[in-house]
Amino acid sequence: MLTRILRPGAELTYLLLRIVAGLMFSFHGMQKILGVLPDPQQPPIEVGSQMWIGGMIELVCGLAIALGVFTSWAAFLASGTMAVAYVQFHWMADGHLRFDRNFFPGVNHGEAALLYSFLFLYIACRGAGKWSAEKGKPAA
Repeated sequence: MLTRILRPGAELTYLLLRIVAGLMFSFHGMQKILGVLPDPQQPPIEVGSQMWIGGMIELVCGLAIALGVFTSWAAFLASGTMAVAYVQFHWMADGHLRFDRNFFPGVNHGEAALLYSFLFLYIACRGAGKWSAEKGKPAA
């Protein structure tokens, strides 16, 4: 019964999910690249560094996902970036992957990276949806 009530709003809900997730992701890039609300703990990012490249991916792919342009490509790249971020910056300890307590996102503080990775993988598979800037493309 609940499915019958909620199903008519599924496309609008997906649109909102895509826009909010894309804008949130792009904001991380804005923080790194443009210095929006800089973190006093974080030193300036060197152009061309791994952190700078990640910030550019966050900024550009996040905006593309939110706007619905090149959505599958942008979401796929964002998903992979977050998977790498989770493994490299959250799970890995002392240069080694360990299947101990540090594997768990609640312990290694990697919940956002892991969630973004799977959310963007879903968006990459589903595409932009009914309402997007990708005209002429059928909704998935």
